[in-house]
Amino acid sequence: MGVHGLTSYVEGNRGLFQDVRFRDSRLVIDGCSLFFRLYLNHGLDQAHGGDYDAFAALLSSFISALEACNIQPYVVLDGGMDPSDKKLSTLRQRLRSKIQEAESLSRGRHGSVLPLLTRHVFIQVLSQRGVPLVQCPAEADWEIACLANQWGCPVLTNDSDFYIFDLPGGYIPFRFFQWASVSGSPPNHYIPAKRYTVSGMCQHFRGMSRELLPLCAVLAGNDYTTEQTYKHIHTLLPQLTTGGKRGGRGGGRGGGRPSHIEGLLLWLSSFPGPEEALEEVGRLTGGLERGGGRGRAGEKSGLCSVLWSGMQEYHLTPQSRLSTWFSGGSSRSPEGLWAATPCPLPEWLCWAAGSGAMAPLVLDVLELRRVLLIPQVENSRLPSSHCSATAIRQALYGILLANQEQGERGETGWGEGHRVQRQGGQETQVEGQGERGRGGRQWGRRGRGRGQKRGVGKGGAEPSSGSGQGENNAPSAVESDRGMSVFVEEYDRHDLNLRKSQVEPHTPGTRLHLETLCQAPVSVRLEVLYDVLGVKESSLSPLPPHLRLALGVTGFWRREARPFPSLPQVQALLLGMVHGEMARNTPPGQNQNTAAERNLWMKLRLRPGDRRGFDVGVAHSLSQWQACLWSVLSLNQLLCLPLPEPETAWLFSGSLVHGLVGRLRGGCSPESVLAAAPLSGHIYRSLLAALDNCTLNTLPSSSSGRRKRGRGGGEKGGRRGGAPTSQEINNRFSLLMTEEEDEE
Repeated sequence: MGVHGLTSYVEGNRGLFQDVRFRDSRLVIDGCSLFFRLYLNHGLDQAHGGDYDAFAALLSSFISALEACNIQPYVVLDGGMDPSDKKLSTLRQRLRSKIQEAESLSRGRHGSVLPLLTRHVFIQVLSQRGVPLVQCPAEADWEIACLANQWGCPVLTNDSDFYIFDLPGGYIPFRFFQWASVSGSPPNHYIPAKRYTVSGMCQHFRGMSRELLPLCAVLAGNDYTTEQTYKHIHTLLPQLTTGGKRGGRGGGRGGGRPSHIEGLLLWLSSFPGPEEALEEVGRLTGGLERGGGRGRAGEKSGLCSVLWSGMQEYHLTPQSRLSTWFSGGSSRSPEGLWAATPCPLPEWLCWAAGSGAMAPLVLDVLELRRVLLIPQVENSRLPSSHCSATAIRQALYGILLANQEQGERGETGWGEGHRVQRQGGQETQVEGQGERGRGGRQWGRRGRGRGQKRGVGKGGAEPSSGSGQGENNAPSAVESDRGMSVFVEEYDRHDLNLRKSQVEPHTPGTRLHLETLCQAPVSVRLEVLYDVLGVKESSLSPLPPHLRLALGVTGFWRREARPFPSLPQVQALLLGMVHGEMARNTPPGQNQNTAAERNLWMKLRLRPGDRRGFDVGVAHSLSQWQACLWSVLSLNQLLCLPLPEPETAWLFSGSLVHGLVGRLRGGCSPESVLAAAPLSGHIYRSLLAALDNCTLNTLPSSSSGRRKRGRGGGEKGGRRGGAPTSQEINNRFSLLMTEEEDEE
């Protein structure tokens, strides 16, 4: 949500804010606004795929500042898309904008693109720091406002709708929350801030009724305003802001012509309440002379009805469903929070989703069979980086939708335009409430790097060569008992456009039932995960558990990415993981050596604003790796974590990996890079050995063949003296294993 022009107006009138020394209080935080604001406003890398370690450190500093001032944060996250589709047009437009901004960044210009794994890192850090968190079924604004209303505490966000919600504790915009400037002396530390209240706004306009502010929001236009309604309002606005009764304090800044927001507020302040203002809107609308008067009375009442309905978005209930969630104890339950979802979810899935341990992607597939894929900085002339992970998402879709009957989906209102009728071997889309057909729609995605596209009329699953799955364990397409193939609607980049395509779910060979999936043996769930990745458990078992998923994904990426990743890219990615291992651990007796090695890693990073040249080919390849990891993290969560989640902040640092690729291309070998870091060298060789074992039987051209084609011949980056044994790999990691992993 967001009211057009309201933030600029209010923040330009500082008299609407009150200076506060914020401390000793609860604080309800809009989680999505927080991670966007922290990442994008602090100069962190965007063009190279993100520096997640730097973001994690920044977020940890933010939490520490709150703790120093005895501020208890409660973080509320958006979940899936609104099932009503009221905001779909806005979401698609935002994706189009981000595609353009990513393209701008790829060409060395300005842009603003949040790295793909930022949300995942955010949730992990909050969990590690013990910050209470909840993920809502859909957009969280209203839930945030209800919780703050019940508790009487402020909201910290960056959303202009909170200038409309009537909250007793007020609203603190991120811009005016100086968390990095903690003041005062202990135990009286405080954060300087500016707080806005609706009562202050109404006093500014001569005691205007607070019930009129929601009408101001819908007249100004917000994210839920339809194009048709906006056209009516746009025609009406000049009459409201320049004519008719006027009241309140005059003039904007400098006494000049008021903005359209101020004009609306001045006009509204002359009415005792919203009913009278709506009556005047109806009168003015009825008087518009546009092409005759047929149906004018119905149009008038229809517009007022739409405006009234929009105003109800800002009506708060005295009791919040989130307060029960945050209260803990036996009363905590996800049922109330998820009761209104179109599709009843299994209880275990509600718990996971509510705690942020289930990606919004899962909710969107279950409820809407629609997924919006986040743009990354990549080569726009190549297929989207998300194409490399299509097989992973197909498996995830297959698990979610395998047991759903077409009739049930129709009854619950799920996407009528998301299925295909099989007739005489042909596939025809059955259009419903989705976008109108444009002809020539492509079904599915590029298959396994062969550039194959499925056309209408070619049923069955995509070729799965190199998937590592036998014939008896091959995935099958999801099909209902009515002969209707189920498809998931994906929105993704195509060139510089946003394209919608239908992706066919693939049910893994080992069938899992969603209702009881959490009860399936770990070995079964792990088998499904490894089958999707096309790797064998034996090749990853020598590694510490927290690195197995990352190495399995890297093996999948090495096989599926197009163009194939170069040897320097593979080496740099593994070296980045080694850096993460060194950064997250300080082994006993290794303090001096570890400090020296960390200094080495710092020198290898690209500096902010580095002009050594941006390689969009490297960026595209690494974006494919992130897309694979992003998809498999969701699959691993859906499978109830058969593998422990890696600490994502330590897996990838874009500025470091890009810097390493440059060094390796320039003639350095991994051994020379790590010559002064023996412990790092041991870890690197262990990761490389495990990766080669993952891809030995599935890679079209073996790793040894790649080394022969690379700069410097077969010795570069290779292992001398043969592959290490499992025991040798375990020994190399033993010094870095945490106590918890050692117990496993």
